[in-house]
Amino acid sequence: MALINKIRERSGIAVGVVAVALLLFIVGGDIFGGSAFGGKSQEIGNINGESIDIQQFQQRLDIVRSNYEAQSGRAANEQEMQSIRDQVWQQFIFDKAYTKQFDALGLKVSNEELVDMVQGNNVHPSVRQQFTNPQTGLFDKNQIVSFLKSLTTAPVQQQQQWKDFEKSLIQQRLGEKYSNLLTMSNYVTTAQSKKEYEFQVSRADAKYLFVPYYSINDSTVKVSDSQIESYFSKHKTEFQGFNSRNFDYVAFPVTASKEDSAALYEEIKRSAKELAASLNDSLYAAAKSEVRTPFYQSLSDMSPALKSMLPTFQVGGVYGPIKDGNAYSVYKYKGVTTDSLFTVKASHILIKPNGTGDSAKAIARVTANAILAQLKSGANFEQTALQNSQDQGSAQLGGDLGYFQNNGKMIKPFETAIFNYNGVGLIPNLVETDFGFHIIKVTDGKTKTKYKIATVSKVLAPSEATKNEAYQLAENIRSSGSNKEDLAAAIKKNGKVAMLSAERVTPEASSFNTIQSGREIVLWAFNEDTKIGKVSDKVFEVGDQFILAVTTAGTSKDSPKAADFKDVITVKARNEIKAEQILKKIGTPSGTLEQVAQKYGPGALVESVLAVNMNGPLTSPGPDPIALGKIFGTKVGKQSGLFKGENGVFIVEPSKINNAPEIGDYSLYKQQALQQMSSSSSYLVDQAIREAAKIQDNRSKVF
Repeated sequence: MALINKIRERSGIAVGVVAVALLLFIVGGDIFGGSAFGGKSQEIGNINGESIDIQQFQQRLDIVRSNYEAQSGRAANEQEMQSIRDQVWQQFIFDKAYTKQFDALGLKVSNEELVDMVQGNNVHPSVRQQFTNPQTGLFDKNQIVSFLKSLTTAPVQQQQQWKDFEKSLIQQRLGEKYSNLLTMSNYVTTAQSKKEYEFQVSRADAKYLFVPYYSINDSTVKVSDSQIESYFSKHKTEFQGFNSRNFDYVAFPVTASKEDSAALYEEIKRSAKELAASLNDSLYAAAKSEVRTPFYQSLSDMSPALKSMLPTFQVGGVYGPIKDGNAYSVYKYKGVTTDSLFTVKASHILIKPNGTGDSAKAIARVTANAILAQLKSGANFEQTALQNSQDQGSAQLGGDLGYFQNNGKMIKPFETAIFNYNGVGLIPNLVETDFGFHIIKVTDGKTKTKYKIATVSKVLAPSEATKNEAYQLAENIRSSGSNKEDLAAAIKKNGKVAMLSAERVTPEASSFNTIQSGREIVLWAFNEDTKIGKVSDKVFEVGDQFILAVTTAGTSKDSPKAADFKDVITVKARNEIKAEQILKKIGTPSGTLEQVAQKYGPGALVESVLAVNMNGPLTSPGPDPIALGKIFGTKVGKQSGLFKGENGVFIVEPSKINNAPEIGDYSLYKQQALQQMSSSSSYLVDQAIREAAKIQDNRSKVF
């Protein structure tokens, strides 16, 4: 039995680790975000002309979910299921799009190579991690060999988990080979290396006239729908279509009523009487409490409210109710016992090195020692922590970390320093950990006292009658009409709820605005039967509220329209209009830049920049590649003509251009160009593979 548990533990974790690593390789780390069809309804997607039906997808999904739940020891929640579904979908893309490319190039992983990755001389990091001795921190090859031998008699499920893990190793290695092949195929010429060098090293001094677009108030420049359409038609390649829905919705919160509160108060009073009379109070509390609370509690286990009342407790007494969030609790105090662990309360100030080198660490140590000296001289710890600590969570609390035990949850040097200290007060020396340097103050000395407290907690929640009342209100408003206007009129008449808007909600979204579990609403919005302007045909129950929704707009990936990008295009089109106004007002420039600026009037700036390279930035305009290019392309002492930059209208006048001097070795700049090329080529090839595969993702219609 121990062997089976070990196999489950090892293989489950390893499969999860490698699957995530593989997923990150394929998509560059960007992920981590019953069929109702007929006919083609079973097709959940199509990759490279191969249909993926819901049964195929569900079969893989069940395996990955099972592995995840075996590893985590609990059922996956909806957010985790969304990530698991994404992982499974990316695996299909890998199998049907990437594998085709690997085969065409003859990329393979041999059996000998797999053995080497698992138990040979080049063990894969995922395998090494899972079979490292936690006591010694060393990888034990004998452990993996023993584990592999035991697989022959293990249950079929564990054997399959290991096969899936090995498959993941193979796929990841294929991905690495493919990536390396792309990197090795990149080439930078000497001319390109020289250009990169010149781009970085050349410098210019210049003066320029700058009339920013923002100097003209947006409200004075109207952009018509026809202008938006015109801009879109001229720049279609700049805009990529996407699927989305806009919808308005109204939420009806379900909160406990006064009657619910009164009923809970009577219930908790009865519980207090029964707890006082109970002969086996710990069993009574375990059976009656709605919030599981241990009978034996250290100070680190207790709520602040309970800790504050603890000094008043007498053995056998019943106390409360005490409110903690939405729970009300009564306690029966049974005395104390001795814990196997120490409990302590402490505060700290953390000073982190600003970098990774020894000099950064030395500077941080000096800073921390200076603060420690101030505290030893009587400075207030809480105020000092608020001003100086780089642990933002505790800094806002004056450095307070609360109560904790020596159970290994704190990093080792930190825990050792605190639990080796006797009494309360400032620990006289800095404590160094991987996070930085800690200045520590023990605020409540270590103790092994554990308290015996029987706790009955009841949660204040809306009753069924309260829920039904909220639902009936939502249903009455829903039935008042089928379109947005009817819904708005009913809401206005009610006067207690308001209409909210969710915009650009994507098919895979599970949340929008403050609604965290709104997947059912998103599925409804993207359903083929849901028409724009239609009120939902049901009241959705989402957490502790009921929701009505009405679709207001939608976009399509396959047929993008100007309206889909209205906000972005409006800004761009408005800037074009502003540019024409500025050019017209300046006319034909003459004289110095200052004279041109004076003629233009308010809004025109004349600025200088020294030793700027082709990356910029300029002073007020910031990075404006058009203006920078003009500076390096205009003769010294001459003015460029008026031109439109990205951020405004310019005239540039370079006073000095220091072109990069000739050098004999451009290898450093060649390497930099190669790195840039490798990064962009990997992305571009990835996009090309996906585009060639003509991926159709219909998951949002099912999940």
